[in-house]
Formats: sequence, C-alpha cells, structure tokens
Amino acid sequence: MESLTGKTALITGGSRGIGRAAALSLAAAGCNIAVNYLQSEEDAASIVHVIRQSGRRALAIRADVSQSSEVDDMIHRVQQELGPIDILVNNAGINPTRPFLELTLDDWRRTIDTNLTSAFLVSQAVLPSIRQRKWGRLIFISSIAAQTGGVIGPHYAASKAGMLGLMHSYSNLLAKEGITSNAIAPALIETEMIRDNKNIQPDLLPVGRFGLADEVADAITFLASNGYITGQTINLNGGWYMS
Repeated sequence: MESLTGKTALITGGSRGIGRAAALSLAAAGCNIAVNYLQSEEDAASIVHVIRQSGRRALAIRADVSQSSEVDDMIHRVQQELGPIDILVNNAGINPTRPFLELTLDDWRRTIDTNLTSAFLVSQAVLPSIRQRKWGRLIFISSIAAQTGGVIGPHYAASKAGMLGLMHSYSNLLAKEGITSNAIAPALIETEMIRDNKNIQPDLLPVGRFGLADEVADAITFLASNGYITGQTINLNGGWYMS
C-alpha cells in the first residue's frame, strides 16, 4: 500500500454523506482535501474546519460540476491553493424520485448531467496534470443500480451504469501511466438520500441493515492507496448483488 501523505484529493459532492466520510478518511491517511459542494456551504465549511484541526490543509469550493466553465475554475483554484490534484473522487449525484412513467426529459437530463457528465468533465480537467506526474487515482461512486436497475428509476440506473463505462475506458487508456481508475457500487448507504425515501427499508439487504458512509470511505482510501487495482468495481452492498 502506498503512502498518501501530502497527496491532494478532490471530492465532488464532498460536503455530506459518502463525500464527507471520504474527505475525513483521506485526510486521516495524510491527504490535503478539496471539498466541492453546490448548495451545502455550511456543511462544507464544517468539514474543512475539522480537517484543518487535524493538521491537514483543506479547501471548500463551490462549483456546479455539470458545467465545464465552473469545473475549470474549480480545478484552477484547487491547484493554486493546495497544489496539483492526485486523487479524484467523482461522488456528486442526485436521484430525482418519482414513478418511472412520470419521469420527464428534464429529470433525465439533470440526472445524467449531474451524475455522469460531471464525472467526465472533472476527470478530463484533472488528467493532464496527473499524466505529467505519472501518478493518479480516479475513483467513481457508482451504484448497485448500474448492475440491477436499483429502486430509484431508469434515469438513475443509466447514469450510474455510464460511470462504469467511463471508469473502464480510463483504466484501459491510463494503466501504463501510473494512473488507476476504479469504481465503488454501493447499495443503501445510510445517507439523507436513503433516509428520506420511506419506501426503502434495510430488510432488502441480506445483512439486514443499511451500510455506513464510513464503510464506503474505507474502500475509497483503500483504492487510493493501491497502485495495482484498476478497472474494477467494488460491490459494497450488504450482499444484495453478488459477483
């Protein structure tokens, strides 16, 4: 396992839930952290304060990562304040929930743009610098919905399945350059996204409980620390989907 001390990690959608847990875990492993957020300014500031108290550098930065101009500005600022980005966690996501036959084109476009297009835009923006240094980690937070269809809807499942294709392509293209690309496919992690949906219960899972954001964060830090694993999806789902 490689040391992450002094590396810079950017987590999109990093102010709450899995993103927050990932930021704390990577900071504990020695990384300086850029916490991207769109609306949760107070939450982002709170986690930056915690990370700075631990002795690492941290930055909260607002950007709509589905917009290329905002992504470019975000990357420029992170590089100015924290240095070149080494680890990217593509975590930003939404899940508009309604009966599938009532989904609108706007629901589809917003979900694809926020969950999938953002991962493409941010990855493309960080890769030139990463390739120059011959070391980098791309980590995509997908979902069991990519594999089974899930319980939210076709818009969400398609966006998360697209992330796996994106991850596979980067892994194939960059494997010889010291850059790994992997995904994590969680199921029913106890975040606001799950707690607010009363139709989702933990008895759907063989283990009989929701997963914890910290358990996903452990896998993120593991992937960041390992230079041999690439092109893989870690199924962190309580036994719901087995492979």
